[in-house]
Amino acid sequence: MNKFRKIILLTVALLMSSLSNLQAQTPKALKLSNFSASLELTTKYMWRGIEYGTSPVVFPMLSYDYKGFNAYVMGGYAVNGSHQEVDLGVSYTKDGVSVGVNDYYYPSAVGEKDRYFEFEKGKTGHSVEAVVTLNPTQIPVYLLASTYVYGNDKNPDGKQSYSSYIELGYSHAFYDDNQITVLAGATLNKSFYTNYESGFSVCNVAVKYQTHIPLGKYKLPVSASYVLNPYMDKSYFTMSLYLR
Repeated sequence: MNKFRKIILLTVALLMSSLSNLQAQTPKALKLSNFSASLELTTKYMWRGIEYGTSPVVFPMLSYDYKGFNAYVMGGYAVNGSHQEVDLGVSYTKDGVSVGVNDYYYPSAVGEKDRYFEFEKGKTGHSVEAVVTLNPTQIPVYLLASTYVYGNDKNPDGKQSYSSYIELGYSHAFYDDNQITVLAGATLNKSFYTNYESGFSVCNVAVKYQTHIPLGKYKLPVSASYVLNPYMDKSYFTMSLYLR
C-alpha cells in the first residue's frame, strides 16, 4: 500500500509539474495578432459631407498593423443595393504624422461587365487618393489633406481633376471612453465634392459623439453624427454601431 501511495504521489507531482511548465510556456507561445476585423452598420453613409446610397450601409473591414504601418481592405454595401464599394489602403504613421494611399473602387450592379483590373485612363473604375494627416499628441486636434491623383476623377472635359480636400477637427474625451469630435472640411478646387462646378467651398461640417451601450459585460460601441454640407445646402443625422 505504501508503495502504491508513493506511485500515486509521484504521478500527481509529475502532472502538476507538467501543468506548471505548460502554463509558464503558454504566454511565450501565444502572440497577439497584428490583424483585426470589424463590422460597422450605419443608418446613412456619409463621407466628407457626401451622401452615398439610399439605405443603411454595412462596412466589413480587415486591417493589419505593425510598427506604425497599416494596411486595410474594406467593403461598403447598402442594404437595398443602391451603393457598393471596395477600398484598399496603406499608410505609415510616426510622431503624429500619417502618410497614406487609398484606392476606392465602386463596382456596378451584379451582372454588369465592369472589370476590377481595368486601370487604363478613361476606362478604370478606380480612384486613387494620396492623403496626409497631422495628429499631434500634445493637443486634441488633427489636420487632414488629400488629393485624388489617378483614376476616374475626371472633370467635364475628361481631364484629371485632382480633387483636393482639407479637414480640421477637434476631439474631446470624456469619462468611460466617450468622445465628441467637431470638424470642418472644404474642397480646394473644382472637384467631385462640388460636382466640378465650384472652386474652394466648405462642404463638410460635422459633430460626432461616440459612446457605448452596455450589454452585460460587453460594451457595444455606437456613434451619432450631425452632418451639414453648406455647399449642397443639405443636412443629415446618422447613427452607427460597431462590432470589433
